[in-house]
Amino acid sequence: MKFIKRYLHRQALKDINEKMVFISGPRQVGKTTFAKQINPSENGYLNWDFVEHKEKILKNELPISAFWVFDEIHKYKQWRNFLKGIYDIYGKKKKILVTGSGRLDLLRFGGDSLQGRYHFLRMYPLTVAELKIHNQNDFMDLLNLGGFPEPFFSSSQAFVKRWSKEYRSRLVNEEIAGIENFKDISKLELLMIRLPELVGSPLSINSLREDLNVSHKAVSSWLTVFEKMFAILRVHPFGPAIIRAVKKECKHYHFDWTLIEDKSLRFENMVALHLTKWAAFKQDTEGCNVEIRYFRDVQGREIDFVIVEKNKPVKFIECKWSDTDISRTLKYMKKKFPDAEYYQIYAEGKKEYVKDGIFMMPAFTFLKNFI
Repeated sequence: MKFIKRYLHRQALKDINEKMVFISGPRQVGKTTFAKQINPSENGYLNWDFVEHKEKILKNELPISAFWVFDEIHKYKQWRNFLKGIYDIYGKKKKILVTGSGRLDLLRFGGDSLQGRYHFLRMYPLTVAELKIHNQNDFMDLLNLGGFPEPFFSSSQAFVKRWSKEYRSRLVNEEIAGIENFKDISKLELLMIRLPELVGSPLSINSLREDLNVSHKAVSSWLTVFEKMFAILRVHPFGPAIIRAVKKECKHYHFDWTLIEDKSLRFENMVALHLTKWAAFKQDTEGCNVEIRYFRDVQGREIDFVIVEKNKPVKFIECKWSDTDISRTLKYMKKKFPDAEYYQIYAEGKKEYVKDGIFMMPAFTFLKNFI
């Protein structure tokens, strides 16, 4: 499989000279490969899933190396105390990189014993900017193959479908089921199967509760776990006082956008991941107050995405499959927020122009400016 230098490479090398670095993200997004690229020496690499490496960690018999990588260490119940002890003794002498799935992010909130001892970075799937995509054909390949390295570099639709099915099953049965004591794992699987059909619309927890015959609290908590485990992401509505906006229900999208059958909604999901990846990078590396929202008002006007910085909208983005006429809602919102930027992007089509202050362009042209 082909490997590329990931977008976190430079930041991780910078941060690791100051503190431990935690890399969290979806399973199979490339964290282990990234760790080995950051530290090519095999001597300092320890994976909790390897029996030999686990024994060394438990005995505290660590290899002689200037750079230690602890992979999947979050599966060790005492991982926080272990890392605290290691850092307090060797933190100024060693470089320490810790990688893990969403459980690393979820479990770090269970205590503050590591506070001030690490920098935290989230790794997201491959995107237009990271792959340096500059043409329509390569963009469509990314849309159809997804952003996870193994299926993307396979260049095989059959492999993508097989990988996606196996990935979803393992995510539920191995990762998510290990977080809480779920009595009926089949309910989780049903929810995960149902969710791709609901992408693009505000997500009704009440409807899901009725479908699954469980409580509102249960569905709400499961969605929160799905989100923290990087199975889905949720986008909250944008609703300031000057517009009559819907302010309750979130939209949701999947890290594996190939789960979405409808091509237009798959495209929207893909854009959501691009924007969220950029926002997460800004939050993790610069501490920026930046969020991705969507707009929908009581009259049914809707815009797919709003980039909000310091609680102010700076970019409105509408996704279309082809280069159709300018969205009326973009025109409406431009009157409400004249200082923001407005974009209508499309998966197919070559037109690129600006009219009435609204930029029209192919999606890859717009997305290559992110991360």
